Amino acid sequence: MRVALVLWFAFALNYVDRQMVYSMLPALQKDLGFTGSALSLVPSIFMWVYTLAMPLAGRLADRSRKNVMVVASLALWSAATLGCGLAASPEAFLGWRAVMGVTEALYYPAALAVLAGHYPERVRSRALGFHQSAMYAGVLAGGWYGGWSADQIGWRQGFQWAAFAGFAYGAILWFGLRGLRDADPQAQSPPPVLAQSLRALARSRCFVALAAAFAAFCAIQWVLLAWYPLFLSERFSLSMTASGWNATLFVQVCQVTGILGGGWLADRWRRRWAPARLAVAATGVLLSAPFAWLTFSASTLNEARAWSAAFGLFSGLLAGTAFSAAYDVTGSGNRGLSGAVLNTAGGLASAAMVYLAGVWRETAGFATVVGWMVPFSVITSITVVLVARRRFQHDSAVSP
Repeated sequence: MRVALVLWFAFALNYVDRQMVYSMLPALQKDLGFTGSALSLVPSIFMWVYTLAMPLAGRLADRSRKNVMVVASLALWSAATLGCGLAASPEAFLGWRAVMGVTEALYYPAALAVLAGHYPERVRSRALGFHQSAMYAGVLAGGWYGGWSADQIGWRQGFQWAAFAGFAYGAILWFGLRGLRDADPQAQSPPPVLAQSLRALARSRCFVALAAAFAAFCAIQWVLLAWYPLFLSERFSLSMTASGWNATLFVQVCQVTGILGGGWLADRWRRRWAPARLAVAATGVLLSAPFAWLTFSASTLNEARAWSAAFGLFSGLLAGTAFSAAYDVTGSGNRGLSGAVLNTAGGLASAAMVYLAGVWRETAGFATVVGWMVPFSVITSITVVLVARRRFQHDSAVSP
């Protein structure tokens, strides 16, 4: 439990540092002079750089000491967070956001590989799901903290405090990851050649279908994460503090519930049916997408809270099982790369939709942009189930 716990807090800090800026957008626009189009780059430039750096980070995770890579990432992204707080122009701020994208990309594939190797297969979904729940705790804390700091102590000091918290936790994380024992001996074997690994992933219909569904989900989720606080502020005339916690509390509490429940269900169901994790992940994509559209279509604050909570609950099914499902159809030597490629698919879709939502928010509106993605989510989720059933049609279960 020690390994999962120390990584949980590191991942939560990861999301606090990237998420808090979305509740500060009005203050950044006022103090740094961001124009409307430049403001759209605040969320999207991070996602583009983060995504493009992810495959290299995944390959490094397969070939390096993963615990060292995790701790180094924390220290480096904390330095980038400090840089954001010191920025004196929109260009400098966006530059530090790009640096944060690279440095945070180093964390995720290495941390997933640590967990997948350390915990045995029978509890892998629960271990990965527990770690994933830190994302939503970080989004919740970051959403509140960003709005509160912008209102109470200033956005610059808010970034500085977050950076110092990251530096301090780095020492705890280093000691927590010492002396790791790998429960999966196959994970110790040298990874295949990169080109061979990429070809193997491309030939896996289950992995390709899962990546497409994950991309559809991430595109919708990140429109909500990036623009929901501003939507609430403008639609219901809320302060940055109020819009920050309303945009995160109901979604994230329900997402954590969905993650933990989905991980438990996937592990238990997989004992009897091999593609169970893929099916649970696909169900999450299918059921969550319509509620994201309803959230941005809400005419009252209570409606927005209710629909966002429903989105959170069902999206947790996908978030808690996506990577364990991917590991079911990829080799153990490719865990870092397969996790990175899956995250890259989600990141590319997210960055594009976050930017388009920002550009078109005053013309088409957030609800319309999200609505474009709902049919794609339905199609890809059904495809995952059909492809998985075909692959595992001769297997009733997979032994650990």
